[in-house]
Amino acid sequence: MAIELALTRQGHRVTTAATGEEGLELWQTQRPELVVLDVMLPGLDGFEVCRRIRRTDQVPIILLTARSDDIDVVVGLESGADDYVVKPVQPRVLDARIRAVLRRHGGSVPDQADVAVFGDLSVDRSAMIVSRAGVPISLTPTELKLLVELSRRPGQALSRQQLLRLVWDHDYLGDSRLVDACVQRLRAKVELVPGDPQLIRTVRGIGYRLDPPR
Repeated sequence: MAIELALTRQGHRVTTAATGEEGLELWQTQRPELVVLDVMLPGLDGFEVCRRIRRTDQVPIILLTARSDDIDVVVGLESGADDYVVKPVQPRVLDARIRAVLRRHGGSVPDQADVAVFGDLSVDRSAMIVSRAGVPISLTPTELKLLVELSRRPGQALSRQQLLRLVWDHDYLGDSRLVDACVQRLRAKVELVPGDPQLIRTVRGIGYRLDPPR
């Protein structure tokens, strides 16, 4: 496979699976640092494999899709993917997206005692832990990075392009669906009533901001 060979030359250790079922078996036995899923896998498709992984694991996931249609992209992101790449893709582009996701997963080393509190929601940016009333909340690396960036600027509206740059390390505005889908997943985990968000507010025509509770 050309992509496998190219990524190996870029320094990645790559293991491949021919079907969705084989991919799930490899994930369970090898526990990779990152999963790249082709949407059009035979058997279980990439969407379903992503959903099953997300039930128990926050490993970074990138989806490869042959189409950039809104429905395909949104379904993939709502399944829990951290990023998506439209085929055909240059190996160097995929390599860059992989490294960006891994950087988010590994994180940086922020200052000690760097904690933001929003009511009973606590965002510990030094330990990279989010909790509500002392109970940890499980977030994917991308969801965590998004919340951390919003928490650094409480009350400030951040555009989708700014968030793409801060969280995903690229600013192609056509990828704004990444932001919207990730915000939707994040709200489902940190808002008391996701359908009536009080923390992560939509700023119409701009993007999002994180507000302290009223």
